[in-house]
Amino acid sequence: MSKLWNFRGPFVAPRPSLPLWMIALIVFGVLAILGITIGLLVHFLAVENRIYYYQGSFKALNIPYNRNYERETSPENNYLSKILETRMVDAFQSSNIYRQYINSQVITLIPDNTSVTAHIWLIFKAPRSMKDNTRGRIENILRQMLRNHSGSLTTDPNSLRLMEISKANAEKIINNRCGRRARMSATYDRIKGGSVAQEGEWPWQASLKMNGKHYCGASLISERYLVTAAHCFQKTNSPRNYTVSFGTKVIPPYMQHRVQQIIIHEDYTPREHHDDIAVILLTEKVLFTNDVHRVCLPEATEVFPPGEGVVVTGWGALLYDGEYPVSLQKASVKIIDTNTCNAKEAYDGVVLDTMLCAGYMEGHIDACQGDSGGPLVHPNSRNIWYLAGVVSWGTECGTINRPGVYTRVTAYRKWIASKTGI
Repeated sequence: MSKLWNFRGPFVAPRPSLPLWMIALIVFGVLAILGITIGLLVHFLAVENRIYYYQGSFKALNIPYNRNYERETSPENNYLSKILETRMVDAFQSSNIYRQYINSQVITLIPDNTSVTAHIWLIFKAPRSMKDNTRGRIENILRQMLRNHSGSLTTDPNSLRLMEISKANAEKIINNRCGRRARMSATYDRIKGGSVAQEGEWPWQASLKMNGKHYCGASLISERYLVTAAHCFQKTNSPRNYTVSFGTKVIPPYMQHRVQQIIIHEDYTPREHHDDIAVILLTEKVLFTNDVHRVCLPEATEVFPPGEGVVVTGWGALLYDGEYPVSLQKASVKIIDTNTCNAKEAYDGVVLDTMLCAGYMEGHIDACQGDSGGPLVHPNSRNIWYLAGVVSWGTECGTINRPGVYTRVTAYRKWIASKTGI
């Protein structure tokens, strides 16, 4: 019997071998693919920049105890935080890692008997291979900064603590502070005469809906409380008729909440303009995110002088009696002196000290119908945003000599505290 029948399968004649040039081409292609793959891995692991987040603390010395340092909106807190933040920015921007520096902020201040501990938050970019080296350089720069006792402020370099944290924890730290913005536009674009806001640009803005339809704006001031206008409840003040949602779109509602209680100022009279302020209590806490968190409330003594730039936001009509947008609108306006606003050719003395005018006497840019109750906000020198006004009233929208009139929040700061504990 032939040996061919010893195989498990049929006999197959051997194929002719590939030419040498083709084998060489295949080998070259395989090596090229391996080289590119290894190169990309090296690039992303060792060269490509990653974002790193840090949390730390250090002490400022010889500062008498003052509990106001602990309050995030107090003048004392802002004053000391501004000094420390300026020093950090200067130190990093003049260092050899200035290209890796992204941001640094003072998060909280904790006063002690003769010192204040500053808790800080930093962001840097660096290749993964340089991660440990970068952290060491950050520590060295901060320690050198703390040794340099320029001015009257003394800081302790030995008190410095620094640790890397995750992106999620870094965002949580920032989102729990008032008036911070994770996403910012480069300018305040020119609501009537306004433009579309970016997602997360105004995270405290809320839509107050009556029976599921946008009715007024509101501003988130804590996990459960919002500030709005009293005149938003002229039709009904029953909480069950209202819901609150966030984000930049009114449809569909984002992170919708039910209303538990509506607190209207006791001296407000329907269809009149004085004491046009109310507080809303939600049934459940709002989960703070990059896109949804609270605005800062100003101190009662805070002054927003005429000429200061402020921003008004809302889903109000784009023109008087015009269409309503689906996307949140923003507009940059300026605070107007009350005497100018009360001129005979303007509001002829109707604007009270508890009100604030903002816009332009020449008109064009203004809040409009449906913006009522929404925020007028002002950034301080640290770019932290404060609720300066609540959209209240005006003659039509963007009319010459008829700027928008807002409830002045500082005039009602104690009233808000009495109702909310904030």
